[in-house]
Amino acid sequence: MAWFRKKSAVLAGAVAVACGVSLASAGVVTAATPVDPIIASGHLLATPQSADGSRIAGYKIEDDRTIELQVYSAAMDKNIEIDVQRPNDASVPRPTLYLLAGAGGGEDKATWAAQTKVPQFLAGKDVNVIQPVGGKFSYYTDWIKDDPELGVNKWKTFLTEELPPLIDAALGTSGANAIAGLSMSGTSVLQLAEAKPGLFASVAAYSGAAQISDPVGYDFVSTVVRAGGGNPDNMYGPKGDPMWAENDPLLHADRLRGTNLFISSGSGLPGPWDTLDGEYALPGPGGLANQVTLGGALEGATNWGSHNLQNRLNELGIPATYDFTPVGTHSWGYWEDAFRKSWPVLAQGMGLPA
Repeated sequence: MAWFRKKSAVLAGAVAVACGVSLASAGVVTAATPVDPIIASGHLLATPQSADGSRIAGYKIEDDRTIELQVYSAAMDKNIEIDVQRPNDASVPRPTLYLLAGAGGGEDKATWAAQTKVPQFLAGKDVNVIQPVGGKFSYYTDWIKDDPELGVNKWKTFLTEELPPLIDAALGTSGANAIAGLSMSGTSVLQLAEAKPGLFASVAAYSGAAQISDPVGYDFVSTVVRAGGGNPDNMYGPKGDPMWAENDPLLHADRLRGTNLFISSGSGLPGPWDTLDGEYALPGPGGLANQVTLGGALEGATNWGSHNLQNRLNELGIPATYDFTPVGTHSWGYWEDAFRKSWPVLAQGMGLPA
């Protein structure tokens, strides 16, 4: 899936040479344009296979910045589409940002690419951007049972064990990783970081449910899962099952020690992006009403949990950067704002300039 197309500076230089124009002779000193070895060759650096059978099953170089991978997950026994945006300068190994979608799992229009300018922002950064397509309403976790509607979900295994080494080998990364997610995946990124401490040097969670085993958190998560036709009992068992506590980010916040953390949420009150037919508003009066009412309620719930996470991290002496805004609903304008605010935190963990 191509996010956007950027004309290559290599092409511009070739045109200049073909036209007999010398930039140096015009008094302009230019450095050689870095060449991405993958784009230049038309091949990945490797097509690895793990011991468990997970592998790069196929790939397509879509343009000079975009690659679509098909990655076979042994845990889920299927191919997963992975959309890759290559670094601004890919001539040397670069870090990796895993950017997760919300409840639709990137299978609908509710994606970073369709709803924000974040991909364009990242186009100027020296980072591999990885977006999985799939996992709708799954919370990107390992379910204890297959679900009649949502199928087999072993996303924690995929995102912490199967995918990273394949990405590192195929793209020639530096091995430094960060992860960011919103709404549903705002919960997931905390869980994934806790599941494998050290895998992700930086974590940014925007409007995620930071606690899921208490009655409020359970109701929030189970409502999201049911909205997609899934049965939350197949995820962690019935309400009160110990698996809910085992996967509760707040209860295991100690596992986040040493991670660069960014936690954000709004109050749920309408703000500057909640305007009729605004750039980031659902269309029409009905859409706006839904964004303000349902979106306000959802954001209020995540705001409560995020503040509780802040209190717990403070008790543990674990530093984090917080962005709790006095207004803001559960919607894309605020998530784009939060992403840009979080970039210095994400960049720090990946060894990039803010």
